[in-house]
Amino acid sequence: MSNMTEILENQRQFYNTGKTRSFAFRIKALTRLEQAVSSYEPQIKQALKRDLNKSSAESYMTEIGMILEEIAYLRRHLKKWMEPKKIRAPLAQFPSKCFQITEPYGVVLITAPWNFPFLLSLQPLAGAIAAGNCCVIKPSEYAPESARILKKILRAVFPPKYVCVIPGGKETSQRLLDQTFDYIFFTGSVPVGKIVMQKAAAHLTPVTLELGGKSPCIVEKSANIKMAAKRIIFGKLLNAGQVCVAPDYILADKTVEKELVMYLKYWIRVMYGENPVIHPDYPSIVSRRHYKRLMGMMEQGEIAAGGYGDKKTRKIAPTILRNPDLQAPLMQEEIFGPLLPVLSYETLEDAKAYIAKRPKPLALYLFTRNRQAEREIMDGLSYGGGCVNDTIMHLASSSMGFGGVGESGMGSYHGKDSFETFSHRKNILKKSDRIDLPVRYMPYNTIKEKIIRLFLGRS
Repeated sequence: MSNMTEILENQRQFYNTGKTRSFAFRIKALTRLEQAVSSYEPQIKQALKRDLNKSSAESYMTEIGMILEEIAYLRRHLKKWMEPKKIRAPLAQFPSKCFQITEPYGVVLITAPWNFPFLLSLQPLAGAIAAGNCCVIKPSEYAPESARILKKILRAVFPPKYVCVIPGGKETSQRLLDQTFDYIFFTGSVPVGKIVMQKAAAHLTPVTLELGGKSPCIVEKSANIKMAAKRIIFGKLLNAGQVCVAPDYILADKTVEKELVMYLKYWIRVMYGENPVIHPDYPSIVSRRHYKRLMGMMEQGEIAAGGYGDKKTRKIAPTILRNPDLQAPLMQEEIFGPLLPVLSYETLEDAKAYIAKRPKPLALYLFTRNRQAEREIMDGLSYGGGCVNDTIMHLASSSMGFGGVGESGMGSYHGKDSFETFSHRKNILKKSDRIDLPVRYMPYNTIKEKIIRLFLGRS
């Protein structure tokens, strides 16, 4: 976009007026965003249907409803979060007061992916608005209809000097990253996340990276196997597996593996029918390239269910793979599709060791009724977040932050974490000018040193 620099300059000028900082301005902006999402609901659903074949129910459950819930949560708590926080002043600073205040970063960039094009644009936007920033959103070119509607919505409610959508492909993304922003929020793949971080480093711009990885799902022998299979299928096949926190592979106790696979197949039939690729509400793979990549992965394990697709509609049947090749892309790369490898383990320690040897995942899921096993996995492995006896649902609450660790990302958002992510926290000491203790000033002597030791030792 030829006027990219002009847009950023206008946003910075508007931010410098201070108008975005007031509580009243932020609440009004959040309210307008909430009303816009509600009024454009039919068009949002239509765009998601065209881009990804998402059903009306799934579009509301995973995008529209979660956006509205997030905005409502931000509006409800914003006033309290904006209040200065008192901090206990150390004795060494007597007489003084300490407190912390939050301020916006300024002009921020939000780069959103294609798999949840509205949720992963507007949810972080709501946090950026709540924190008082101006914002540029770069939607994915792989969901073109969603990008078009997103731009239409935001142009209708906000001036571009405050919030602006800049669509485009790889070249647009590169040009944006060459600009100077005060904060960058990126959701996407690990390889692109590394590029974003490298570009941000040139300007010393702070970043939040919401990435992905291979999120494991452990099914321990004490689990309710039928319920575990049901919830795994729900989490795995949401958006046809094109979810950063979808269960990427299963580690099942060897004594329950066969039963688990049987119930996985059972729930696929119950939810999607005998031929899922003709189900009208089953989502499509986003592009021909991703479709081809996923179809190639099917050759890297023994197919226990599925194993076929429809090239014309880009739909791939839910596919369960046993005894996968551990060195193949299926087990080395994030799958991001409806393929589910199942591995068995001898002991829970073996499962832990397998996960620990790999990059830290964005999510981990454990199905168990054993409290000791739960503690062992929850405390013994590092990962972004997860569930016990469920999948995916940990990210559906605004009261809990969501983010990765290690290669799965850095930083957190949702609810209060979003406000804090897009805010700089300034810590301030206010000193009295009525009393001035001479002990800190030159010249020093042994008495002053004893007093300094006394004060610092009691802080």
